[in-house]
Amino acid sequence: MEGINYLVNDAGERTAVVIDWKAYGEELEDFLDGLEAESRRNEPKEDFQTVADRLLTGKATDE
Repeated sequence: MEGINYLVNDAGERTAVVIDWKAYGEELEDFLDGLEAESRRNEPKEDFQTVADRLLTGKATDE
C-alpha cells in the first residue's frame, strides 16, 4: 500500500509499520482512539451527572 511501509527483522518478519501521516493521519487517529477506548473498557465508570456535579462544585473526588 502506498504510504505504508513495514520494518522487518533479520528473519524477514514484520516488526513495525511506518505510516505516512499526511496520507492517513485522520484514519490513524480514529484507529488509535479506538485502541485507547478498548484499553479502558474495564475501568470503573461514573455517570454523567456525578461527574458534572463534581466539576461544578470544584471537588476533586467524591466524598
